[in-house]
Amino acid sequence: MNNPQEPISPRRIDGYRGIWYELGHKYEYGDRYSGGLGTYTAYHQPAAVYSAKHEKTFFTYGGAPTEDARHLLIMVSYYDHRTGMVPKPVVVCDKMGVDDPHDNGAVQVDDEGYVYVFVSGRNTARMGLIYRSREPGSIDGFDLLSEQEVTYPQVWRHVDEGFFFLFTKYVKGKRGPSRELYWKTSGNGVDWSEDHKLAGFEGHYQVSGCSGRKVATFFNWHPESENNDRTNIYYAETVDFGKTWTTADGKALELPLDDPGNPALVVDYRAEGRVVFTCDLSFDEMGNPILLYVCSCDGNPGPQGYPREFRVTRWDGKKWHTHVISPTSHNFDMGSLYVEEGLWRVIVPSEGGPDPFGTGGEVVVWISRDQGESWTREQQVTEGSQYNNSHVRRPVGAKDPFYAFWADGETKEMSASRLYFCDSTGQSVCSLPYDMDEDLYQAVPRVDTAVEHP
Repeated sequence: MNNPQEPISPRRIDGYRGIWYELGHKYEYGDRYSGGLGTYTAYHQPAAVYSAKHEKTFFTYGGAPTEDARHLLIMVSYYDHRTGMVPKPVVVCDKMGVDDPHDNGAVQVDDEGYVYVFVSGRNTARMGLIYRSREPGSIDGFDLLSEQEVTYPQVWRHVDEGFFFLFTKYVKGKRGPSRELYWKTSGNGVDWSEDHKLAGFEGHYQVSGCSGRKVATFFNWHPESENNDRTNIYYAETVDFGKTWTTADGKALELPLDDPGNPALVVDYRAEGRVVFTCDLSFDEMGNPILLYVCSCDGNPGPQGYPREFRVTRWDGKKWHTHVISPTSHNFDMGSLYVEEGLWRVIVPSEGGPDPFGTGGEVVVWISRDQGESWTREQQVTEGSQYNNSHVRRPVGAKDPFYAFWADGETKEMSASRLYFCDSTGQSVCSLPYDMDEDLYQAVPRVDTAVEHP
């Protein structure tokens, strides 16, 4: 493993500008996904962490130097809960001409307050990178700790054990690259264990989470390595930092999982002819997992995918239950799930925006008081937006008013992309400043009209 210890001097951008991107797979109803993808993907976790010690929410996103540049910058910044201010964001990594937000990062904060940014690589063509802040609670400088073969970084921390790192590697598949799931651990973020394979049967996308000593992941399956046909739900957890893995009911799993019919299977959506897009994993008060995802009838955009729905599948300690939250109009209408004292809250772009069949839409808060069995629309967060709002992300330890954050962007052609955050009610929505003349700015209320974009 390379360990270059390269010092990264702070380079700041004079505003919060998200990366715009399109996959380039065009269909009758638009690109498979496109728009403001600064907070993409669901498989980069976490995108934000609240530090009680420093009273700041640190966050990372895929940025751009100017509104007309498809040039990816891995950005990091924070919201100061004491002052309500944000600084000019810092470039942790310039991807040097790469425009693909699959290279976005994840962020973590250790007990001392050091900020870690885990930058995704892409297969073996671009290596994953791990950076650490030079000072606790600060983004004024970073050191490059190591380069690793890592895509889709998902990093969790335990106060005694250290870092638990889930990620993806690529191998050759039948109809394209096959994405296989791995994990590794570290006590200090510098020295890492060997890579351990979790699953590898034709391909997977995973979303993970952490509750106390439990690290859990749920993932889908790509038959014949075709990720547009992603289907099924599988779940695995470990409570001993990866020494053993089990199903939700404690049955030991023999790793790596190498067959679609393995014991980790939770829902056989392939038998129903449905596809699955993973969004978020949270836990109830007992530490039981709750899985949030979009379930659809087609992998491409458009009404042929209806019914297309946000769903939760939860473990009650004895069996799994699946419930529908709401309809939605696009497979990549990614959002987040929050569980607090019996109240379940989902913040998702479930309402059709300016482009109803494009990625994202208008953001809505849905709540459940009966463990996900029934859901009520609690708050329309955005309305009358100029662009679709996309990929609503949940900070670890989310604290008002920086409770969820996301980006927006035009879905059919390149545009500027702004970044926003809201509180837990969804009634207070703020814009991160697109242009900054001063080093610190107060976040300002979002204006939900079509006149405030550059």
